[in-house]
Amino acid sequence: MSAYPSHPFLDPVAIEIGPLAIHWYGIMYLLGFAAFWGLGRLRVRQPWSPLTAEQLGDLLFYGVLGVLAGGRLGYVLFYQWDALAGDPLMIVRIWEGGMSFHGGLLGVLLATGLYARHQGIGFLRLTDFVAPLVPIGLGLGRIGNWINGELWGKPTDLPWAMVFPAADLLPRHPSQLYQAFLEGVVLFTVLWLFTRRPRPAGAASGLFLTGYGLFRFIIEFVREPDAHLGYLAFGWLTMGQLLSLPMVLAGLGLMAWAGRRNRP
Repeated sequence: MSAYPSHPFLDPVAIEIGPLAIHWYGIMYLLGFAAFWGLGRLRVRQPWSPLTAEQLGDLLFYGVLGVLAGGRLGYVLFYQWDALAGDPLMIVRIWEGGMSFHGGLLGVLLATGLYARHQGIGFLRLTDFVAPLVPIGLGLGRIGNWINGELWGKPTDLPWAMVFPAADLLPRHPSQLYQAFLEGVVLFTVLWLFTRRPRPAGAASGLFLTGYGLFRFIIEFVREPDAHLGYLAFGWLTMGQLLSLPMVLAGLGLMAWAGRRNRP
């Protein structure tokens, strides 16, 4: 018998009512959107907020569409490109699972840009407002991955390792929980404290890109790469790292630009 705890099997379906099945992962998304709404309601009270309470609801609607469309499209293009040619309709079968953070980020940026243009709000002012509202949802998404017993880490003998029966009987890093802590708790705390007072336009957005990209790049070293992709180069570079590196560079550049060219 293994001395390490085994991942508890949890039915991915949390609630089933007749033909209606509500998955834990979907519940995590809903909680993430609720966190965005609740935190946003606090921030719109600040005198420097670019949005009103009414506009916050509209922005959330745009953002949800961006997350779902961009996340699914990004997953298919970044991680399932070979399968797409033989099954183009897989793009719309979102209920089968498969979402990409980087695709979701691009979708949210597009949705935010369209909303900013429609409302006559500066794009960076709006992304700075959004940045601290996002990490809680990211952390909850990783909790959803852990509940599903997916995206596990590499084998390890550390005392907090966990056996994921869906993979094998080896103790592994619970990398989903690492990501939930770093991308969710830590990134939220840093951004929330950083944005308690006005900052130069683009600074908070740059901090978000840098923080997430750096955390994701580091965790990928202990996370099992996607089986059908493996390592892309050097015997260690994963798709997650390849997509996160431009985020770090863009974030650092944006923070440097904000410090030089902008004022609160």
